[in-house]
Amino acid sequence: MKTPGRTASGGGPAFLRDCAPRLLLFGGKGGVGKTTCATATALTLAGRGPESSYVLVSTDPAHSLADSLAGSPLPPNLTLVELDAGQRLAAFKSAHGGTLKEIAARGTFLDDDDISRFLDLSLPGLDELMAFLEVSRWIEEDRYACVIVDTAPWGHTLRLLEMPELIGPWLGALDALLAKHRYMKKLYGGSYRRDDLDEFLLGLAASVERMKKILRDPVRCRFVPVTLAEPLSVTETVGLMGDLERLKIPVTELVVNRLYPDTGCPVCADGLDGQMREVKRIHDQMSGHVVWGLPLFPDEVRGRERLEAFWEGAAELPETARVPRLPASAPPQVDTPPPLPSPEIALLIFAGKGGVGKTTLACATALRLARERPGTEILLFSTDPAHSLSACLARPVGPEPTLLAPGLGAMEIDAQAELEALKQRYASDLERALASLLPNLDLTFDREVMERILDLSPPGLDEVMALSRAVDLLASGAYHVLILDAAPTGHLIRLLEMPELIDRWLKVFFGLFLKYKTIFRLPGVSERLVQLSKDLKRFRALLADPRRASLHAVTIATEMAYAETGDLLAACRRLPISAPVLFVNLATPESDCPLCSALRRRESRVERKFRDAFPGTRQALVYRRGEPRGLERLADLGGALYQAG
Repeated sequence: MKTPGRTASGGGPAFLRDCAPRLLLFGGKGGVGKTTCATATALTLAGRGPESSYVLVSTDPAHSLADSLAGSPLPPNLTLVELDAGQRLAAFKSAHGGTLKEIAARGTFLDDDDISRFLDLSLPGLDELMAFLEVSRWIEEDRYACVIVDTAPWGHTLRLLEMPELIGPWLGALDALLAKHRYMKKLYGGSYRRDDLDEFLLGLAASVERMKKILRDPVRCRFVPVTLAEPLSVTETVGLMGDLERLKIPVTELVVNRLYPDTGCPVCADGLDGQMREVKRIHDQMSGHVVWGLPLFPDEVRGRERLEAFWEGAAELPETARVPRLPASAPPQVDTPPPLPSPEIALLIFAGKGGVGKTTLACATALRLARERPGTEILLFSTDPAHSLSACLARPVGPEPTLLAPGLGAMEIDAQAELEALKQRYASDLERALASLLPNLDLTFDREVMERILDLSPPGLDEVMALSRAVDLLASGAYHVLILDAAPTGHLIRLLEMPELIDRWLKVFFGLFLKYKTIFRLPGVSERLVQLSKDLKRFRALLADPRRASLHAVTIATEMAYAETGDLLAACRRLPISAPVLFVNLATPESDCPLCSALRRRESRVERKFRDAFPGTRQALVYRRGEPRGLERLADLGGALYQAG
């Protein structure tokens, strides 16, 4: 199959050749083919270097490596590791829990139980950090010639790459717990010698610092962004490149996946024209990098044989290409559309694997409901760290509700800003409380510990606070319906399970300050946390009511998406959350073109598997018709997405 561009020479991308780094990370928006690229690279490197050892690692909570290999045996010099971050954290707690409790016991007015409860619930992001520190340890120990990493969708991978900076306050809080002990030992003993607890903190800090150095070392590390030549994907990749530059993580090459062939097929021609427009945007906005193109294959790239041949189709995409014509706008087509959500629905979640079109269908649904139900106030919102609403709607959406149409607002909640606002309120309240204490009361060290208490908050508190903002707007009557454009499957499941953990943390936090209420009065932060507690109770009650809350699963007809959709719907049954509708999105329309016909046959097989596996779920087939962006085209899609009336 012909791919636009120059055929690869000299072995293709540099990361496949002798200059391959020790750490190779594939990342980008969900659904762009990161797993395929990572797995194909690992197999290629292992095949070219049989005398060396390689490891292929997944840091995505919704692992796909095994699905990509489809049961194929690995070469003897390649190891597959799907890192279980929670398991790594449990092992860390088991090994070092006593050390953490001993740190907590040293020298503040807080007793052992007070701090131990915070430590049990917090460890901010330490689950993912422990997993990634293991990767850096492999590199330091020279265990593998190359570690190839299939990362989570970009918003969550960014948080992991920022972890060296984010973990600093947590380590500082632990160090503050030891400060008074060190001072007293020096005061009464004349000197202080570092002990095991100091060595533990110094060792952990050193491990984090080594990880940061590896990530910034262009000799040992390379990040390879993977994208599709589609507006949403390219927009997110532009942001990704800015983040990588800010973090000083080296990038030299990009991969553009699933390019249509240059044929006489109208469907392929329209697809390719749109893609070439986006390739030009990639060169314009991300100059200085080699851009590799890969074709859209008629068969899904799964199994060792196809993966090992994957990079043979790579071609370097030149900066100059034919000037694309604007594709004709075809009307949307949907088979067996479901009825509109019930008028009783107050929360509608769009969920699924990254890159399947959750954002598009959420936006189209919001516009349809606003048109059909005048007088109903609807809020379309996102808590995903990698927001896509603005790009999909083709208009700016920020952290406050933006009016899109009569009765319809949109908001991309800044989760980190919500948490920072809480920390600032806490710092202000604490400053006033400390200033009101007797001037001769010495709280030098205790003050530092109290100032750092929020650095011991649980991972995910920021996203739950962002979610509570929307729930509060619903409870206030400002909106009647919330439509959530959710993070990809693994992180959505974690978010939906998070309110229970946050609720436990709130009880510990309130218990601590009730215990010391004669010393510390924190009216502002207490008011915010009481509101958060109320919002969580409302959210949990709402989720449990199938009349008022519903999840619409979105997927595509591939084997890997089928496996992840099964995980999502199983989680819905476990939580439980009503999931009555499954949209099978981006289906290839019927055509005489050999490629389109092959794609349609492949997709039809998977569609039958969906029907057989989930017979009680209403399933709609949404055909690919370009990428609907902007209110007009999204409204057209919304009109076709559900039954009339």
